Amino acid sequence: MAADRIRRLLDLVASLAGLAVLSPLFVLMGVWIKLDTPGPVFYRANRVGRAGRPFRLYKFRSMVAYADRQGPGITTTGDARVTQVGRFLRRAKIDESPQLINVLLGDMSLVGPRPEDPRYVALYTPEQRRVLTVRPGITSAASLAYRHEEQLLSGADWETVYRTRVLPDKLAIDLAYLARRTLGSDLKLIRQTVAAMFDSQ
Repeated sequence: MAADRIRRLLDLVASLAGLAVLSPLFVLMGVWIKLDTPGPVFYRANRVGRAGRPFRLYKFRSMVAYADRQGPGITTTGDARVTQVGRFLRRAKIDESPQLINVLLGDMSLVGPRPEDPRYVALYTPEQRRVLTVRPGITSAASLAYRHEEQLLSGADWETVYRTRVLPDKLAIDLAYLARRTLGSDLKLIRQTVAAMFDSQ
């Protein structure tokens, strides 16, 4: 489809430009992360992409090394695994910026349902699996609606809350968006995401 080709072209141009502009910030963040705690600069998370294909999602490491072996795959309120630098990265929404690499590689798009952990994708209903017909994105209608998701995931039953309430609602929001998606709505969502990032500062 023509719209898909245009989206991919926009993804390539935006990711290349973004990586070029942000390269000094990447170097600075990399040095800060290495000085703060031992471990790699980037965290590569296992995620499920278009057509159910697995891929590695890039993030700045905002937790202690090997945090995925020390607790859940989702960050909850007051998670002790988050580092000092990580708290800043998450608050400033910088930790997700390396996903421009995934966009450049074709694993992701600027706009699309957020890629999920395989453990939770396994719980999708056939209807919910329709989100896997498109490339996952850096931002989505659901991620904008749930930009303060960590605050909802507190207490001993956080995973039950995520599986039974948060995840189904996020999937419903993204499916509704995909049903009426246009290039114009994607551009509007990008603008709203940038505005929300500044509003949260």
